[in-house]
Amino acid sequence: MKAKFILSAFADEISLDLQEEMDVLEQCDIHYIEMRNVGDRCIIDYQDNDISDIKKQLDQRGFRLSAIGSPIGKISIEDDFKPHLDRFKRTMEVAHMLDTPYIRMFSFFIPKGSDPYDYREEVMERWAAFVTAAQDQGLILLHENEKEIYGDIPERCADIIQTMNVPFVKATFDPANFVQCDVETYPHAFNLLKDHIAYMHIKDALYKDHSVVPAGQGDGRVRDVLRELDQAGYEGFLSIEPHLNNSLPGGGPENFKRAYRALMDILNSL
Repeated sequence: MKAKFILSAFADEISLDLQEEMDVLEQCDIHYIEMRNVGDRCIIDYQDNDISDIKKQLDQRGFRLSAIGSPIGKISIEDDFKPHLDRFKRTMEVAHMLDTPYIRMFSFFIPKGSDPYDYREEVMERWAAFVTAAQDQGLILLHENEKEIYGDIPERCADIIQTMNVPFVKATFDPANFVQCDVETYPHAFNLLKDHIAYMHIKDALYKDHSVVPAGQGDGRVRDVLRELDQAGYEGFLSIEPHLNNSLPGGGPENFKRAYRALMDILNSL
């Protein structure tokens, strides 16, 4: 294997208790977390003293953050931007406090039935404001392809990254989300974005009903994507995001292990 794949996870899909999350991750020999929610709220909504306590809990058990799984850009393009820009600035502060360079972000929900390109100028203005705020911060802004936002298809993901044209705006590649947009993940989406990919989300989905399944069991061509990244010498995170039905027996911990085993089956076959 040429690549240096580092495993991480959305641990809040295991449990809302950080200690239980780390217990399960340790069983899978994973020591990184893409932190989205802790307990009853988003990580960026905690006060500084709470952030320091979370960092202490992580440090005591040898865990680090791979990224802040932020909700930045996950509002309507028609919503007021100023408070959201302030929220982004707070996200950068939290990233520094938790010692991670990566912030996962989005490109704004487009009104249903509208042409996303009608909102392109506003999307780019807002992302330019993010870029200006992040200048000289030493952080990497990761745009995730998400359903119903401007950057939900690879052409518009590339549009954002190329229009920003700075080395600290990159792509998080999510195969399942492309499937749920009825886009060909591989080779089409991958080839359009491969030069921009700095981070991977590991989940898969089916075209027929858009349901999420463990990696390699859907239509996202996850193995092909990882094989290509391996051959290219990719060095970075594979962040497991199960999105499975936690009401099933075993709940979040067992579903996480299912998702982990599915990824390991792929990696061991490369």
